[in-house]
Amino acid sequence: MTFRQVRFLVLVLLAAAVSLCFVVYYLYETHLHVDLVFYDRHWVATEIHPISPLSGCFNPDRVSPLYNVSDALYGKKQFEVQGGIPMRMGMDCYAFAGTVGFPETQESSSPPPYILPSQRAQFHTYWRIDLAPLSHRQEYMFKSFFATQDIHRSRLVLWSNGDLSQNTIVRKYARLFPDSFVLRIVDIPELARGTAMEHSERLNLHDDLAWVDGDLIRLLVLWNYGGMWIDMDTLLTRDLAPLLEHEFVTQWDCYSKIYQSFNGALMHFRQHSPYLCEAFHLMSISSPPRSPSTDWGAILYLRLWRRLLAESIPPFKIIPFCFSDPLSCRVDNSVPDPFTPDRADGRWVDGQGLEENGGLDQALKRIFGVHLHNRWDRLFPQDGWVDRLLLRRYDQRLRDKGAMKDEW
Repeated sequence: MTFRQVRFLVLVLLAAAVSLCFVVYYLYETHLHVDLVFYDRHWVATEIHPISPLSGCFNPDRVSPLYNVSDALYGKKQFEVQGGIPMRMGMDCYAFAGTVGFPETQESSSPPPYILPSQRAQFHTYWRIDLAPLSHRQEYMFKSFFATQDIHRSRLVLWSNGDLSQNTIVRKYARLFPDSFVLRIVDIPELARGTAMEHSERLNLHDDLAWVDGDLIRLLVLWNYGGMWIDMDTLLTRDLAPLLEHEFVTQWDCYSKIYQSFNGALMHFRQHSPYLCEAFHLMSISSPPRSPSTDWGAILYLRLWRRLLAESIPPFKIIPFCFSDPLSCRVDNSVPDPFTPDRADGRWVDGQGLEENGGLDQALKRIFGVHLHNRWDRLFPQDGWVDRLLLRRYDQRLRDKGAMKDEW
């Protein structure tokens, strides 16, 4: 075959391939998600696949009197929070969030009954003072909490690894919401007392492993006090009360990663929950976290979830990604990047707009928060969707609640 013939054949094949690509493009949707992760086969075979027995935390003689199994596991719930499928298509996840209704309120001219702070719904968050000062970027989370939650029925507990009582921002919120805001310093050995992690050497592991400041602290706090954990890098968008009837962790994203299905950035467990008791047991008997590792908690929750199924115990719920992490799905249904200016045409997806009461605004009103994945050094663009649809409204709602009008 001559060179001209070879060249002609190559051109014909190339033209055919291009034509085929055009045909496929017009006739079929093409979905490509590249997420290449390598897992050591020995690690998977020894740490993931085996299902060891639970430790008996759900046995009646071991369940704490503070935990009502009949209500927590089998009691009637008003709302369903678990979708059952990844809900990758269109606005499905946001529409499902809208089915988790708003708390019923009764109009009354009299002030709501006073509830002792310790008896209110407890919400917990955490800030490490040795990593960075608590500043105005972190204050956005406080604003979002007090603007969206019922301050007469809830309390935000700010945990830290040092004294934040003299911080100007913290002092402001302690003054404005004395019954709804409290500071606590983390004492890991004290929080671990009475759990399978008491006296464990792993309490002293630090933090390129995302162990101590990741899932260990949040689980110990929820074990001791019960309530909902909210990562500091979250902007809440509506009242979390409808979620409180369930114990849950969060779907990591919409892609169904086989070993990383769960996330603890937003989670809720009751005080002395047997789920947490079993989690501490797994921590104590498992191999140490891999280094470096950011997926340790996700793997812990997966291993616990499979063991609960194996012993026919109803597992904790898994709330869909968009409820608190709407950045973690496809380009055509994730909220826009919070740190990038809005598109010049004012559009979001499927022709929906970024304006007030537009498509994005309606989606934000259905879900419960936007997890920002740290990025503390980034600023929200002026007049961007975060500024217009969230931050300015927080200030207005705080003014409406009478929280010292000159503050905002």
